[in-house]
Formats: sequence, C-alpha cells, structure tokens
Amino acid sequence: FIRKAIGWALRERLRAAPNVDYSGVAAAKLSMLELLFEHFRTEHMARNSHRARQYTGFKARRGDALRLHALHDAIDDVLRRQDAKYWGWPVWPEALRDPRQEGVSAFAGLHADRVEYYAWLQWLADEQLREVQAQARSLGMPVGLYGDYAVGVNPAGAETWSDQALYRKGAGLGAPPDALALKGQDWGIPPQDPNVLQAERFQPFRELLAASMSNFGALRLDHVMALYRQWWVPAGLESTHGGYVHYPVDDLMSILALESQRHACLVVGEDLGTVPAEMCQAMAERAVYSYRVVLFEKHDNGRFRQPGEYPRRSIATVTTHDLPTLRGYWTASDIELRRCLTLYPNDEICELVRQERIHDRRALLDALAEQGVAVGGDAEDAGGFSEELADAIHIFLARTASALVVLQAEDLAGMADPVNVPGTSDEHANWQRKMCTDLAEVFARERIQLLLRRVSAARHG
Repeated sequence: FIRKAIGWALRERLRAAPNVDYSGVAAAKLSMLELLFEHFRTEHMARNSHRARQYTGFKARRGDALRLHALHDAIDDVLRRQDAKYWGWPVWPEALRDPRQEGVSAFAGLHADRVEYYAWLQWLADEQLREVQAQARSLGMPVGLYGDYAVGVNPAGAETWSDQALYRKGAGLGAPPDALALKGQDWGIPPQDPNVLQAERFQPFRELLAASMSNFGALRLDHVMALYRQWWVPAGLESTHGGYVHYPVDDLMSILALESQRHACLVVGEDLGTVPAEMCQAMAERAVYSYRVVLFEKHDNGRFRQPGEYPRRSIATVTTHDLPTLRGYWTASDIELRRCLTLYPNDEICELVRQERIHDRRALLDALAEQGVAVGGDAEDAGGFSEELADAIHIFLARTASALVVLQAEDLAGMADPVNVPGTSDEHANWQRKMCTDLAEVFARERIQLLLRRVSAARHG
C-alpha cells in the first residue's frame, strides 16, 4: 500500500511538471522494473520456464555485445549510487575504465545479479518492440514501426567504453554553418575512426544495423551524409574550425543494403543540409529513400515544388523535429526564439530571415492555390495561421508523389513550440517539451478525423 501511494504521488508530480523530467521518470520506472525482475528470477529463472528459456536464447544471440552493455550499465548504476561524481566511465576508478581489466571481471562476479538485471531490461525492450511491430502488421500496416539510427553515441556510454579504440575522443561530430544553424553545430559526439572501423571489418556497423532493423519495418538514418564524410570539430574549438573526414561510403552502403534485404527493412536517409553529389549517387544506387521537407522544397526562384515534382523514392513531411512546427513556422515564432537565443550572427541576418519568411509564406499560398486547395490568408500577417491553412498544407503533402508521407502529432494538435532547436544545448530545453494534450483527444477531434480521411483519399488518388 505504501509503495502504491508513493508511486501514485510521484506519477502525479511527474505529469504536472511543465517539461519531461527524465531522471524522475527513469527512477519511477526502474523501481517497478526491479520488483518485476525479482519476480522473474523466482518464478521463471529458478524454474527454467519457457520465458526463462526465451531470455536465455536472447542472451546467446546478442552475445558479447549484450554482455558488455549490461556490464557497463551495472557499473554505472553502482558507482552513481556511491557518489554523484561518477557521471560516466571516463571518471570511473582506473580499474573499471577498460572492460579488459581484471577489476571489471571482479566486479562482474561480485555484482552478477545487477549485470543480469540490465541484460534482462534489454530483453524486455526487444520483446516489447517485436510485439508492437507484430500488432501493427496484424492491423494492416505494411511498414509498421519506423525506427531511428542515431548519428552517434554518448561519449560516456556503453559503446565508447566497450570499444575505445574505435572512437576519437579529441573531436566531436557536428556540421558547418548552414541555413539551419548559421553558426554551425557541435553535437559533442565522438566520431568513429574510419581506419579502425575498416580494421574491425565494419563489425560494429553491421551489428548495430542488424539490431536496429530486427523489429522495424523502416529505419531512418540520421544525417546519412555521415556514411560519406563527417564534420569533425577539435575539442575546445568552434564548429566553424572543423573539417571533413571521409569514410568508405561504398562499403558502408553495401552493408546497409545487405542488412536491409536480410531484415526486409526499408531505409530512409535523412539527407537534409549540405549533401555532396557522391552521397546522392550512393543513395540512388542502393535504393535508399530521400527525405523531402515541404518547407524546404523550393526552386531557385523561390517557388515551392508542386506535389508531382517530388521523387517517388522519398518520404515527405511538412516539417521535422529539428525545424519549427507548422504553426511556429507560419507565425515566425521560431525566428524570435532563435533571436533570443543569439543564434543569428547579427541583427541584419535576423531581419533578412524575417523577410525571407514573408516571401516563403506568399509562395506557399501560391502553391496551394495551384493545387486548388487555396485558403484565405495574408502572407504579411504572421498571426494569420488557421486550422484551415494547416489542413490545406497537409492535403498538399498527401498529394506528393513520394511513396511515404509523415504527419507530425504536434502539427495535428496545433502546437507552436519546437521540440528541438539545433545549435543549442543548455540554452533551450530540447527534447523536454510535452504534448499540449493527450493524443487520444487529438485523434478524437472531428476535424482531425476528417483531415485524415482526406489525406488517405489523396494518397490513394
């Protein structure tokens, strides 16, 4: 009863918080998972039940990669409980900083139950993803789950600890200045050494692809240009002082195509930003889907591309998680936010962006008119956003020749605030913003149901 009461109070506090409290949510979930693990040990592992044998089979299939991951998480957990100064393996006691050291083997023996617990968590996650994908397919969804392959890893995470020779700790991945981030970007992600990757016969890349594709019908490769070249930013320098390091794109793309075939998983390359011609060719040769964002799809004269001009082998969306929401774009609240965060080099450039936005709103209204879905609107009036305009833009999206289209929940709900602002870290609460309302409530709205029917009709048309 006490545990239940505490859990209820914690849940209400977490739900009432303005932003996602990741530490609080993790603590709440892990406390329950630990109780479930004890039940699993006594009711299944001790009796070698069918579920226990399923878990054992999972561990055997995932092998050393799972063992090291669970071992890292167990050490991290134990040390953090001892002292908050142990924020990651680079500051662990010397005897634990390398998985090959005797201290790590001693820890594994002393804390075997804790290591087992973290391996069990990985099995649960894998099992739940597999069940969700099976449910999606049973409901008639031809793709089902759409997963994400991140551009890099945590510099203090299990991957860098397990294979320290692969990662270059004196640099961080990022991007040179572009329209998305005028000052460039440094993501603080340690890059993989392409020479070591080749020496390891691309095993880390193959294994991560296979694990990522196993429960997904489609996989998005974040910043797909990283398979060709990566912008390395030396530690302590600005991102503008970085430089490109090239990777064996033919080998990597061939492995990608092979794993895609093995797992029957469609691949989408997020090719936004500065995309070299070599990467475009590699994607076309391996049938990797391109990313097409309506707000970016313009001709040199500023005219928006019509739906029929979109390539078939692509996934189209109005906007993305790295861009303003549709409402934020139209009202230009994203420009004001970036100005407040000093993300423009100077006020003159900020004003140029404002003027360009007015031109883009006018061009977008013209594009809608060409499609016969024109709505009343004034490009000069940033406050003139309406539900009718949002619906018209989504119908425009649905008519594109792209094989796949994506609608964002934030845009259906009419939210203005972005979930992420590229080029920021502590300056903005990235990835912490909550949805303004429950998704069930959004999809219960009569207007949204009508919009989805119109989108479906446009796709079939």
